[in-house]
Amino acid sequence: MSGRAGGPAFVVIGDVMTDVAVHSTRDLTHDLARGSDTAADIVIGGGGAGGNVAAWLVHLGADVGLVAAVGDDAAGRLAVEMLERQGVRVHAVRSRSRATGTVVAIGGGGGERTMLTDRGANSALSVQDLPLGWFRAGAHLHLSGYTLFAQPARAAGRAALRMAAACGMRVSVDPASWAPLRAIGPQRFLEWTAVAGMCLPNAAEARLLADTSDVEDAARRLGAHYGCAVVTAGADGALWSDGTEVLSAPAAGPVDVASGVGAGDAFTAGYLAAADRGADPAGALAAAAQAAAQVLRRPGARPG
Repeated sequence: MSGRAGGPAFVVIGDVMTDVAVHSTRDLTHDLARGSDTAADIVIGGGGAGGNVAAWLVHLGADVGLVAAVGDDAAGRLAVEMLERQGVRVHAVRSRSRATGTVVAIGGGGGERTMLTDRGANSALSVQDLPLGWFRAGAHLHLSGYTLFAQPARAAGRAALRMAAACGMRVSVDPASWAPLRAIGPQRFLEWTAVAGMCLPNAAEARLLADTSDVEDAARRLGAHYGCAVVTAGADGALWSDGTEVLSAPAAGPVDVASGVGAGDAFTAGYLAAADRGADPAGALAAAAQAAAQVLRRPGARPG
């Protein structure tokens, strides 16, 4: 993939976090020994939707630049160093007033996860922080929806979308998480991201955005809005739609689920990388499922 001499081929804008992944074969969101101890496997590592997608894209052979905000602290320095070691070009803003973000991801059987999130410095990204030289025709902007959930990062995300469309970049968006998406309003998200040519939600996010309980109908409606929708549905696989046709693909498996944290980000990277190489929707879905399966087989959200 081209881009090394100038701006990167892929520009990812999104969160960088410290992940504290808590996993058990039990449902930890309900089956806790309150006031006492509950045994669990705990893994601490790099996370955040932006950082994860960028790391997986590099792992899959892409030239990637990540735009993010971290704290001016040890966690932020480590986060940037880890990403750079993996080959990501990192344009990191360092906030002196906010700490590097942290997420506690609680997983149970089946790979589903519930997250306790302190986005910290991620919300501090501003329009002035965007690397203008990375916005160029032929490149691809991928924006994590987390960027749009709070100011001033929202303004930065919306400006990035406008600049990308104006200069002829391909644009994809990930709605990120259904609860904050519902809080800002699905219609606002659809309006803010209308310039994107691809949306990659999970089933819950797709149903919310499309205002329907049927995931296939949601994929079709979002495909009509964006031109392409790729909806993940966990063990049920994934759906692709251009607004008319709907294509379904199974999950790659069976796998022994170590953690669901980061699987969706790996899927997104797998789909984007395959599509960039010219794969048709079926081939891109298969490549995406294989990338997600790598996360499900072991702890940690990033490539090993």
